[in-house]
Amino acid sequence: MAIRYGCFFSYAHGRHELMQRFKATLADALRCYLEPYFDNEDELFVDTEQLGGGDDLDRKIARALCESACMVLIYTPKYEAHAYTRREYAAMRLIEAERSTWYTLPSQLIIPVIMTQHPDRLPPQISESTFYVDFSRFTMATADLKSNPDFLPDIDKMVRRIVTHYQYQKKTMPPAHDCNQFVLPAVPPAWRELPDPTFPKK
Repeated sequence: MAIRYGCFFSYAHGRHELMQRFKATLADALRCYLEPYFDNEDELFVDTEQLGGGDDLDRKIARALCESACMVLIYTPKYEAHAYTRREYAAMRLIEAERSTWYTLPSQLIIPVIMTQHPDRLPPQISESTFYVDFSRFTMATADLKSNPDFLPDIDKMVRRIVTHYQYQKKTMPPAHDCNQFVLPAVPPAWRELPDPTFPKK
């Protein structure tokens, strides 16, 4: 089964305009700069665009992850608080381990994009990544990312990493590889210890 997507968008859904606009403008920028490199594949898999209400969510997400060359992870504190997004992260780590047997990975398959910093610190899943980009300066006043010189250098780095893995995977994917066999792992534990809810005793 061939690669169908340049990258899988993993993010916590937002109800309000800031999170929705960030996701949309990042997706627009990546599509814009990835398109020249692809043949018939889609640049991105974004669940709100490609899934219907009656879909078997776990099966569809598992298959889309497996059919993606990389994952773009939009990090917010909400991301690590949601079990399902942590599960998508764990799934891509399993895929990364498998694909490391196909070719020598030049970089990790997960590209974290920091939209909002955690008030304490970034979790090690993000801070220990070999590559992440910090877009936490993005606000509602920010111009779209695809033509914004403050963000374009990092967009370019992301595109180059995605395209590199895409090219390697097209050449090295075993002919019998079947993404229908991939299933999501169990929900992983929280990325950090929860604070003690008890008040200090006098």
